[in-house]
Amino acid sequence: LCSFGIRNSDAVVIGGGSLGCQTIYHLAKMGMTNVVLLERDRLTAGTTWHTAGLLWQLRPSDVEVELLAHTRNVISKDLEEETGLHTGWIQNGGIFIASNKQRLDEYKRLMSLGKVYGIESHVLSPAETKDLYPLMNVDDLYGTLYVPTDGTMDPAGTCTTLTRAASARGATVIENCPVTGIQVRTDDLGVKKVKAVETAHGTIETPCVVNCAGVWATKLGEMAGVKVPLVAMHHAYVVTERIEGIQNMPNVRDHDASVYLRLQGDALSVGGYEHNPIFWDEVSDKFAFSLFDLDWDVFMQHIEGAINRVPVLEQTGIKSTVCGPESFTADHKPLMGEAPEVRGYFLGCGFNSAGMMLGGGCGRELAHWVIHGRPEKDMYGYDIRRFHNSLTGNNRWIRERSHESYLHLLMRFLPT
Repeated sequence: LCSFGIRNSDAVVIGGGSLGCQTIYHLAKMGMTNVVLLERDRLTAGTTWHTAGLLWQLRPSDVEVELLAHTRNVISKDLEEETGLHTGWIQNGGIFIASNKQRLDEYKRLMSLGKVYGIESHVLSPAETKDLYPLMNVDDLYGTLYVPTDGTMDPAGTCTTLTRAASARGATVIENCPVTGIQVRTDDLGVKKVKAVETAHGTIETPCVVNCAGVWATKLGEMAGVKVPLVAMHHAYVVTERIEGIQNMPNVRDHDASVYLRLQGDALSVGGYEHNPIFWDEVSDKFAFSLFDLDWDVFMQHIEGAINRVPVLEQTGIKSTVCGPESFTADHKPLMGEAPEVRGYFLGCGFNSAGMMLGGGCGRELAHWVIHGRPEKDMYGYDIRRFHNSLTGNNRWIRERSHESYLHLLMRFLPT
């Protein structure tokens, strides 16, 4: 019995970021209400609190389009109807930049895929793009893809509302409760199964653990003898001073320049994926709402790409910098599903900076996996079992492949 009065639980979700909050919300919504979420600090600690919160609805994979559509429904409609609270969702639209014909052809394929799922999108000429976004330099553009119903999520608002809705259905959310161990038993057939979760405030018996601990997921895996093949890296963006005329502009993603521009009130956040990202090798348990110092030598390429796209940025000051930890995987796909080493040990981590926008869809699939033993959709591309056990324990391979996939993250867009 832990000091919060909980003796046992049908499932314990560990980690109060985007994935943890979405998972407990969907578990409770699907009828599994004797569930607990444990957060070692406060909700959104670690990575979620400083995320850019961008939501782009069109991706090359039909499954991902469905996952993203569900996230958008949850944060823009379902949660507000259930709780009466605003999640902080802003529908300002999104623009994908095409600097060449090949890129524009990709976007036309995305538009066709979007039509199947009822997602409105338009291929625009450079002149039409200029009309939509007057501050943009369109001289080097081939065209753009515009999705008016894309937008921006608020991490704190989203996680707070999710946990309120889950609690209203009977789920329990406990903050400031670090997990110190996971008990595993071996049955008569030699199969290892989750038995209990040990915390700083006592032990909770449970047959099921869901590891949504982000960059700390590897340590949480070690507690149960589960390999979690992800790495932590520094991931950064900067927030500009006020820009006249930027209000209500769409978010912009330039895959060829490896940069994004996110609307932030009357300013912009500028970020992307560096060619030489910095690894965070010593993942600290005391790191919660802290940030790293920004390495301008590494980051400067994004500023140059952003200035080329929105020239007024050259005369605009930087108000703040944000450089925090983010987890990345070898094939830049998340790690989900039941771990092969231990029955009842599920993963929901390694989201490669897409944990907010994939959170709703993946939270629902994870809840379905826990309750029914399998996901509703074809989630093989995300299933931890796609990696052979000879690879999940090979730290050098994980590190080098994760580095490689990070480099191609913003540029790679063709269906694989």
